Amino acid sequence: MKILLQVAKESLAWSQALSKWLPEAQIFSGKGVASCDYAVVWHPPAQAFEGQTKLNAIFSVGAGVDGLLSMASLPQHVPLIRMEDVGMADQMAEYALYIALRHLRQINKYEQDQRAIRWDPQAFRPRSSLRIGVLGLGTLGGRVAQVLAEFGFKVSGWSRSPKNLPGIQCFHEASGLDRLLAMVDILFVMLPLTLETTNLLDEVRLSLLPAGSTLVNLSRGKIVSESALISALDSGVLAQAFLDVFAVEPLSPDHTFWKRTDIHITPHVAALTPPDAAAEQVASKIRAMIAGQPVTGTVRRKFGY
Repeated sequence: MKILLQVAKESLAWSQALSKWLPEAQIFSGKGVASCDYAVVWHPPAQAFEGQTKLNAIFSVGAGVDGLLSMASLPQHVPLIRMEDVGMADQMAEYALYIALRHLRQINKYEQDQRAIRWDPQAFRPRSSLRIGVLGLGTLGGRVAQVLAEFGFKVSGWSRSPKNLPGIQCFHEASGLDRLLAMVDILFVMLPLTLETTNLLDEVRLSLLPAGSTLVNLSRGKIVSESALISALDSGVLAQAFLDVFAVEPLSPDHTFWKRTDIHITPHVAALTPPDAAAEQVASKIRAMIAGQPVTGTVRRKFGY
């Protein structure tokens, strides 16, 4: 068995992990590799799949596959299988819980008070007073919504198709999106990037948010219009934004986001894929495919996820 490994970072860790779970496999990570049986990739080079005529499946080591689907060299007939949760959902929930608690306990205000040498304690706020919206209720977004709801926050969620999650008011379709936007204090973006979700949060939709809201984007930068985001911050519709993802990554050093105190930046680290657990999942699915068994996580290309 030959496996083509093309990951942007931690190539050695991935190679060792795959060798551990698939000791019978030959792992190739260079250019000009002979035809392989499977590919394990993340941000592969543009020509990664040229000459790969014998691939049985391509495994993405991340949850998002929009970058792969846009590659001209991606074989159309080969199953594309995305990474299912290997601890990433809990990482996302940790990140979301941190932001929600920061908002609830008004940490931003107290940081400003410290700089102004101002002693100004605020009144108690119950968790149930904080209204949270989650766009995208799949494996990651659903987990984020459930953790926040279980912690006592008032949580609403929106998805393309109807969902029913305990303790969460669920919306779907365009009308449901508009209703959710008008009733939240914090909006978490957990959607996949597709043709339908590109610039989904434009100036019109962001204007539906209550004044002083917080936007948190943990999925893909292109879902939120950058110009609309700046306008919403300048107008006071948004009080702040937490951004872990961007239209172009890494974020350019001269990008205006760096200079704004109302934008909090992290470098796409809200959920990191652990190589060992991920390699175990890939190995399990390869063995299932060899045995003629179905595997989960196969991307429906017409939907983009």
